[in-house]
Amino acid sequence: MKIKDIKYAVAVLAIMQLSVSCKKDFLELTPKGTATEENFYRNETEVYQGLIAVYDVMQWGTSGGYTMKQPLLSAASDDCWAGGGNASDQPGWVAYDNFNMDSRLGPQVGLWSRNFTGVNRANIILGKIDNATTLSATFKARVTAEAKFLRAYFYFDLVRFFGNVPLITQQIPTADLYTQTQSAPAAIYAQIEKDLREAYPDLPAVVPSGEKGRISRGAAKALLGKVLLFENDNAKLTEAATLFNDVNKTGNEYGYALLPNYADIFRPDNKFNAEVILEIPHSTLGAWGDWGWVNGGEGNVAPQFVGMDSYNGDTYSAGWGFCPVTLDLVNAMKADPRFATSIIDGAALKAAGGTYNARYQNTDYFIKKYAPLKTYRSNSGTAELNWPIDEIEMRLADTYLMEAEALVRSGGNATRALELLTAVRARVGLAPVPATLDNIFNERRLELAFEGHRFFDLVRSGRAVAVLGPLGYKAGKSELLPIPQQEIDLTKGVIKQNPGYN
Repeated sequence: MKIKDIKYAVAVLAIMQLSVSCKKDFLELTPKGTATEENFYRNETEVYQGLIAVYDVMQWGTSGGYTMKQPLLSAASDDCWAGGGNASDQPGWVAYDNFNMDSRLGPQVGLWSRNFTGVNRANIILGKIDNATTLSATFKARVTAEAKFLRAYFYFDLVRFFGNVPLITQQIPTADLYTQTQSAPAAIYAQIEKDLREAYPDLPAVVPSGEKGRISRGAAKALLGKVLLFENDNAKLTEAATLFNDVNKTGNEYGYALLPNYADIFRPDNKFNAEVILEIPHSTLGAWGDWGWVNGGEGNVAPQFVGMDSYNGDTYSAGWGFCPVTLDLVNAMKADPRFATSIIDGAALKAAGGTYNARYQNTDYFIKKYAPLKTYRSNSGTAELNWPIDEIEMRLADTYLMEAEALVRSGGNATRALELLTAVRARVGLAPVPATLDNIFNERRLELAFEGHRFFDLVRSGRAVAVLGPLGYKAGKSELLPIPQQEIDLTKGVIKQNPGYN
């Protein structure tokens, strides 16, 4: 989809891109004439275009640096190193990798800008929709629900990455942009819960085939369950387990099911398969070629980052050598059936005649799940910017394991917890193990490797110091990123820095 010449207000406390070029697989629209925020959102077509502008931010991989969530969080965890050409190639990644960030060094600018842009665009839709006089009740309810889900999605990232952030639920005058104070995480989580609870009743159980990429009721319930789990409030675990059970139960109304073949989940030609709950689509259709505004296209630049530098051989296209896999994860997965789908053995490729450059922190092991594949290299635009490889944010094996965790932590149905853990393992031919928290978290690491979960799992489970401490992680500091210094400067100190940073 393309929506151009629509201008949107700046999110909060940061100067963000105002020109919108937003695209999604589920709509192809060509706007007529010139529109401004004041005269737009009058009918269903225009409101829908504005909604897609909110969805568009989910695709973004750059906003003040390359900050694609999945590889970045893999580098922050014990699963990958930062990699790249050298320690100065992407210094923000290296700083996150060794927890040596400061207010000016790290990935924080991109993550702050991306998510507040998404929040702002959601607020615009929610504020404008009442003024559109030609909307059907059904259309209005669904769009409102989607905008609330998306606002919750962006705020969930903000609270996990930054902790105390401004809580903004409506458009604010320009004069007030620099006076927005931070709210405590409890208030942010309360708003996220509220948005998701209000959203899911008005979302469809199954998204029509021509609208894949839009939010379903199952995605909203799954995200709400995840939010409750991440709050680490024991009083909320029973509700989290109930939400997950609705998504996970056999014959669920959403059509979700574990795929029999683990590798099929990640095939680029198997998008939106039965296991996927929340997937961010990418394509080559934009044929994008502008390095100055990478977000203008539909492609996913992350595969280019994690591919082997100057690779010459079968199957894979050359990449830039970021996120080499740690030997710790390699050793943990060597005997696991998921290794072959998850990790590329570079030494084996070399033995078969392939070549590549060993870059910074090289281990000769690379991410395979989202590797750049020759078959999907774009023939138009700048190929490096146009990988059509989607990001899977949530899938059924993830919610199986989260339900098992919620049950164990709350003293719930132990038999059900074991069934869920066993189902994830049985899919790849592994024998059952007891449904203990240690086993569940270990299973999450292996099942969900490189999908953006490991770092937050370590933090919320209290395991981060033991696992990441030798890499530089410090309790009371490294759980959060520093607030971007420009936000503190622009607000003349109204925005306060996170503890431990300068």
